[in-house]
Amino acid sequence: MGFSYNKLWKLLIDRGMKKKDLQQASGISAASIAKLGRNGNVTTEVLLKICIALNCDINEIMEIVKDGE
Repeated sequence: MGFSYNKLWKLLIDRGMKKKDLQQASGISAASIAKLGRNGNVTTEVLLKICIALNCDINEIMEIVKDGE
């Protein structure tokens, strides 16, 4: 099992934002954006900053996926 941040990328598209815009609005590093792009592990602090910047809930930016999905 792992995490997918596809919901985050769709939300950015819907809001007309780029990854760089998210980085600036949330104050997270480029390395964290890269980890998110690879569905890697990031801290809950990073996720909280994104949720605050986008004014959304955690379930709007990520989901748990089973292996192979």
